[in-house]
Amino acid sequence: MTPTPIAEPLFRPEDAVPMSTDEADVLAWPVAAEQLATLAKYWLATGRASGRPHVMPVMGVWLGSTLTVSSRPGTVKGRNLLRDGRCVVTATTELGDLVLEGDAGRVTDVARQREAAAAFVAKYDWRFGLRDGRAYDDSLPGSPEYAFFEIVPVKGFGYGPDGLTATRWRF
Repeated sequence: MTPTPIAEPLFRPEDAVPMSTDEADVLAWPVAAEQLATLAKYWLATGRASGRPHVMPVMGVWLGSTLTVSSRPGTVKGRNLLRDGRCVVTATTELGDLVLEGDAGRVTDVARQREAAAAFVAKYDWRFGLRDGRAYDDSLPGSPEYAFFEIVPVKGFGYGPDGLTATRWRF
């Protein structure tokens, strides 16, 4: 079981004006995580080998304390994650804007692939065929290969819709 991250105001009193430094405004991680789990789309930022950023929308599922996204391994985001798993995921929820810095790795464990595939069916009705340790979308011509990437959050930020509240989570 993953421990709940430390949640704290993002700003100190001396640099917060006009941001809130009231502990009562801190967004609890379980509340933010619940909001994130229900979203249909996330924005994934990765880094190219040249250092230039690359941002694309992705679909993803929460498996415990990690976000699992799917991508074809030959896409820019897939190649970026295979080369360097450091990434950022952003999303907008009813509670405001959320930013998660994380480390991604390709899911190669067959049991974990099955778990991810089942979660994609439950959330999106997107079915993957799993063969020889790889995922395929058999509904598309040629059954293209997909990869599951599991993103482990390292640090997170939540910005309230009022524009005056901000939370940092340290995992």
